[in-house]
Amino acid sequence: MRITVLGSSAGGGFPQWNCNCHNCAGWRDGSVRAKARTQSSIFVQPSHGQDGVLFNASPDILEQIRTNPILQPSRALRDTAIAGVVLMDGQIDHATGLFMLRERGSPLPLWCTDPVEEDLSRGNPILRVLDHYCRVDRHRIGLEGEAFEVPGVPDLQFRAMPLSSKAAPYSPHREQSVPGDNIGMLISDRRSGLSAFYAPGLGEITPPVFDAMSGADAVLVDGTFWTDDEMIGLGLSRKTARDIGHLPQSGPGGMIEWLGRLPRHTRRLLIHINNTNPILDEDSGERAALGRHGIEVCEDHMTIEL
Repeated sequence: MRITVLGSSAGGGFPQWNCNCHNCAGWRDGSVRAKARTQSSIFVQPSHGQDGVLFNASPDILEQIRTNPILQPSRALRDTAIAGVVLMDGQIDHATGLFMLRERGSPLPLWCTDPVEEDLSRGNPILRVLDHYCRVDRHRIGLEGEAFEVPGVPDLQFRAMPLSSKAAPYSPHREQSVPGDNIGMLISDRRSGLSAFYAPGLGEITPPVFDAMSGADAVLVDGTFWTDDEMIGLGLSRKTARDIGHLPQSGPGGMIEWLGRLPRHTRRLLIHINNTNPILDEDSGERAALGRHGIEVCEDHMTIEL
């Protein structure tokens, strides 16, 4: 299995277009050593050169296709290596890129849960708009642990589980989440027997989630905020990280603590990193702390071979 990180940032990307926080301003003037990042998405293939699955379609998808030639194999006049799209939630930074795929000559194969399908048909009717273009061939993701496959992507199997997080702001479930608003995904390679767990939006690690993480060979999980009060401290929000569905890295019960409980062989990676998070500064103490715990920070174009 080959996982390509197309985008590793939270919504808005890094640097964020209107932000002058320490990280964004420092990147622009060269005082902070950091890499620019597009909004989070991964592409998973059975092996290099084969068609694969796009997980989340960010608003940056066209740039991500341009800078990752594996997505455009050029085998025909119109071509793509994207055999299907899987949505982890209905957030703008994970679904708006579907608009950019409207030139398909056939319906877009899309996998999502029922709550996400509802949000993207009513609250933010992306799927209804696409009916005027390529149309969407929507497949339901179940939440009972049943495995599914994506045609054209041999040997990979997918199992979803509901997560504790937040639905999109335009969702009727925003303040009263329902199962399926957000999911994690166990991606397994039947040839090698290896697997990865992907959860870019993760507000709480429940026993079933930790079991899935512990059984995976690599985990790519929520790296949005370093502290629970990060946005409050900057005067950018009145809500904590947990209030908006993200488990911070630091502090009691934080992501670092949970990742430290995983088996020693597990590869630990953070993805969906907010522009305010000090771990983006490669010379920061927070980044060094992650290194001491064996935790990697995803960056655009990174590949993970399993």
